Amino acid sequence: MIRKGRDTLYSLWRHLLFRYDPERVHEWTVRGLESLQSIPLFLSLARRFYAVENPGLDVSLWGLSFPNPVGLAAGFDKNATIYPALSALGFGYIEVGTITPLPQPGNRRPRLFRLTQDEAIINRMGFNNRGARQAMEHFSRLPRPRLPIGVNLGKNRNTPNEQAFQDYRCSLRALYRHGDYFVINISSPNTKGLRELHRPEALKPLLEDILGEREVLREETGEIRPLLLKISPDLTDEALEKAVDVSLNVGMDGFIATNTTLSRDGIASSPFRDETGGLSGRPLAKRSTEIIRRIHQQTGGRVPIIGVGGIFSGEDAYEKIRAGASLVQVYTGMIYRGPSIARKINQELLQLLKRDGLSHIQEAVGRDA
Repeated sequence: MIRKGRDTLYSLWRHLLFRYDPERVHEWTVRGLESLQSIPLFLSLARRFYAVENPGLDVSLWGLSFPNPVGLAAGFDKNATIYPALSALGFGYIEVGTITPLPQPGNRRPRLFRLTQDEAIINRMGFNNRGARQAMEHFSRLPRPRLPIGVNLGKNRNTPNEQAFQDYRCSLRALYRHGDYFVINISSPNTKGLRELHRPEALKPLLEDILGEREVLREETGEIRPLLLKISPDLTDEALEKAVDVSLNVGMDGFIATNTTLSRDGIASSPFRDETGGLSGRPLAKRSTEIIRRIHQQTGGRVPIIGVGGIFSGEDAYEKIRAGASLVQVYTGMIYRGPSIARKINQELLQLLKRDGLSHIQEAVGRDA
């Protein structure tokens, strides 16, 4: 009854918010969370309200401990300003960014569109963020939550692909002491030419350069941070296989599958259907799960995968976990389901584990692959 009341309350609140421009609503949300996270009582009450604590959901990867497998994807906390508040909403980890070395405004507005009938979003944000130096200052000032914080890295739009490694290395160096894992984002469709970096002849030297910088940083700090590659859902099967092979051969630590898609398959008639940009949400679910399964099969389950794309429920998350994902992320689902989505997914995951006679979430990873 409590959960039903909570969901009904957000449904009413969402009906009001959805009358406004989505980017403006996001900005209001960020400002509100910035204010609330300065109140210790808010963080304490939020954790008590949203957290689901159960040893069957703990996940250990890369030497990191995740209290549950449900994370918040990059794009919500672009500048690493509200991760303390977000960490109190029941997530097992938070990924901030995408962060580029230099500040950039992104693409011209409007650049964010709701397709409510499809429970989807189209965005062409273009890595709008305040840059690595500003993010570093935020990390230095804000309190550190007791869960992993990932950092999603991109290149500035004016940086040629041939020099992209310099951007990723610069941001990695600036933020290395602050992130628990780092994501090399070459899969956003909203930075011109970025996805060309999936090609083996471009990907191999790029990743080797970034891994070389990590080795230098490991020697300087005594710490080694996992590096993950974020994959496009629009790759052909052959291109996907090659990108995964290159990543394995150079020593990447994992994959995030997937970013947003340029496909509009299955989209209902919407005034925003033909807007350019990456599509996320419900229509992406099937393709992202297929990519997860293919990567898991190709790697033999040796390399962890974070699954993202169209997760709205515990069933959605469980499908990706059984396809091969060790962790999952939500973004669009939070927009449509509200701040209790992590709690709801985790509660449902526990029910699904019990149904299948499993005692721990890691027992389910790859069962359908």
